[in-house]
Amino acid sequence: MIVINAAMQTDADSIDAMKEAIAKMEVASLAEDGCRDYCFSQELSNPSKMRITERWETMEALAAHFQTPHMAEFQKAMADHPPKGMELFCYEATEVDMPPR
Repeated sequence: MIVINAAMQTDADSIDAMKEAIAKMEVASLAEDGCRDYCFSQELSNPSKMRITERWETMEALAAHFQTPHMAEFQKAMADHPPKGMELFCYEATEVDMPPR
């Protein structure tokens, strides 16, 4: 499994302006083959910080995601409201069962 964990520093106005593009991106990405999770979230303690969490079955599925029309549309929205900073981490992970609590 491929896990993406990203953090985007922006401002609340830019996030508000991108809400429609973000919602479309989430829905379209979740419909893609190989996408197990795709979620944007805004930090409660820092509303200028947006987090993106993704889980993909394979690297090939993630690579195909970057070629989709909805990714191009989202990239345009990002260009119209560029973030002040962004960190992106990509991990190859093995899913494990959580121990009982």
